[in-house]
Amino acid sequence: MATRNAVVLLSGGLDSSTTLAIAKEQRFRLYALSFRYGQRHQVELQAATRIAQAIGVEEHRIIDIDLRAFGGSALTSDIDVPKGRNPNEMSDGIPITYVPARNTIFLSYALAWAEVLKSSDIFIGVNAIDYSGYPDCRPEFIQAFQTLANLATKAGVEGTAAIMIHAPLVDLTKAEIIKKGIALGIDYSLTSSCYDPSALGEACGSCDSCQLRRKGFEEAGVADPTRYCVSQVPA
Repeated sequence: MATRNAVVLLSGGLDSSTTLAIAKEQRFRLYALSFRYGQRHQVELQAATRIAQAIGVEEHRIIDIDLRAFGGSALTSDIDVPKGRNPNEMSDGIPITYVPARNTIFLSYALAWAEVLKSSDIFIGVNAIDYSGYPDCRPEFIQAFQTLANLATKAGVEGTAAIMIHAPLVDLTKAEIIKKGIALGIDYSLTSSCYDPSALGEACGSCDSCQLRRKGFEEAGVADPTRYCVSQVPA
């Protein structure tokens, strides 16, 4: 029986969906939070809705914010998404798909909802192993935001509850994440990870996110259920 509320950031991708399932396994009442922030891959919100329904949440909210007002990313501006990069290129610096301050903004919204729900637990599916080099996916960032959360909230200041930012995937490889999700019964065909999907929601197969996802399934020894564009089906 679930006894505590938790806000879970849910993009509809592989990592956030696994995080939602982990929070359920830990017997939290689930409140899923997604964002329509001007991203080119808004198909992920359809995936988030599917996953929220499949895993079973108390409530799923999709919040509208406009990060295209600032741009600065291939996901929120008219900048081409990098394709076909090799592992060395993907690990060299911060890529143009990084959205400035995105996780800081998302966690701030989650913190606000958590206060209203009288929850001290927020889950985020960041990963610092098989990832694209984003600065707001590192353990140092998560720890710093947790410190901020306890300085910036009524519950934290009054000492009635210590805010915890849970990042259960932060030190796992993509293959380990997939194995964990399979064990928890996740249907990964419901998820979407591509940065530049087709109008039909098919994955491009060659952006960083697609490559990391495909590598994860290969290393996990699990069949990849992703729908790729016909011209981009991996050999």
